[in-house]
Amino acid sequence: MNTEVIPYAGWARNLRLANASVELIITLDVGPRVLSYRTHRTDNVFKTYNEQLGGTGETEWMIRGGHRLWLAPEHAERSYHLDNKYVDFEPSPAGDGVVISSLLETGCRIRKTLEVSLVAETSSVRVTHTATNEGTEPISLATWALSVMKPGGLAIIPQPPLGEHPHDLLPNRGMILWPYTDLSDPRWIFGRSVFTLRQSDGFPPTKIGLAHREKWVAYVVEDSLFIKTFAHLNGEIYPDGGCNFEIFSNSEMLEIESLSPLAVLPPRKSISHTEEWHLFPLDTQISIDSEESLAQWIQPFLKQANL
Repeated sequence: MNTEVIPYAGWARNLRLANASVELIITLDVGPRVLSYRTHRTDNVFKTYNEQLGGTGETEWMIRGGHRLWLAPEHAERSYHLDNKYVDFEPSPAGDGVVISSLLETGCRIRKTLEVSLVAETSSVRVTHTATNEGTEPISLATWALSVMKPGGLAIIPQPPLGEHPHDLLPNRGMILWPYTDLSDPRWIFGRSVFTLRQSDGFPPTKIGLAHREKWVAYVVEDSLFIKTFAHLNGEIYPDGGCNFEIFSNSEMLEIESLSPLAVLPPRKSISHTEEWHLFPLDTQISIDSEESLAQWIQPFLKQANL
C-alpha cells in the first residue's frame, strides 16, 4: 500500500491510500470523511458537491458528499454536527490504513472515529465506525455510516428466500417507511428476491429502512459495481424501529447507509460497527431484464467478495 498526503478538491491536506487495484482519498482538513473511492480504471463512485469542497469553518452543516460517520437516531444538533475543521489522524494499528477522528461538542462530547484500511492486493476496504462518549453523562446512540453515491445508478438490495404457506407462519422481514416515502414511486421495484431503487433526476426524496440480514447491498453506476457488506446482530435493538440498513435518494444522489445497534454509553465507553467495501470495474453496459438475469450477472462479483 502506498500512502501520501496530497492537495485535493480545494483542501491542502488529504490522505491518498492506494494499492494495485484501488485508490482512496480521505480529507484531513474536515471530517471524518472519505471523499473518493475508485479503481485505477474508473471514476469515483461517490458523489461530491463541488460548491462545498475546499471549505472550512462554515456556520451551517455541509453534506459535501463522499462517506461520512453520523450518529443515530437522526437529531437536529447531534447528527448535523459541523464537521468542518481538521481531524486527528494516525496510522492504523495494523499499518494498513489510517485512523481519523474529530470531537463533537454540541450539547455533549462524542468522539467520532473512522478506521479505514485497504485489504492487500484487492479492491476491498474495511471501514470501522466508532463513537466514544468523552462527556460526563451516559448517552444513547448508534453509529451510522452513510455513503453518498454518484447519481444515475441502480441500488440492489437482496431479500431472503420466499417461504410457503402454511409451512412458514412467522414473519422474516420488516420494512420501515418515512413520512415522505411513496411506494408507488416508479424508481422502486419490489421483487421476489431483490428490491431495486433507481437514482433519477426530477423526483422527490424517498427512503426505507430494513432489518437486513442478507449481508450485502450493491450499487451499479456507469462503469463500476460497488458492494457494501455489514452485519445484523440478532437480539440487538437497532434505531428507527429496528433498522441496520437504510437507503435514501433524491434528485441529486443516493445514500447507502448501515447502522450499529443502539447503546447507552457511559462516560469513556464506545460503540462500533464495520463495513467492508468492494469495487469492480465494468467493461460493458449491463442489461438486466429479470431477477434471474440479475442474480446470474452479479454472482461472480459476490463470489470475489467472498459472499
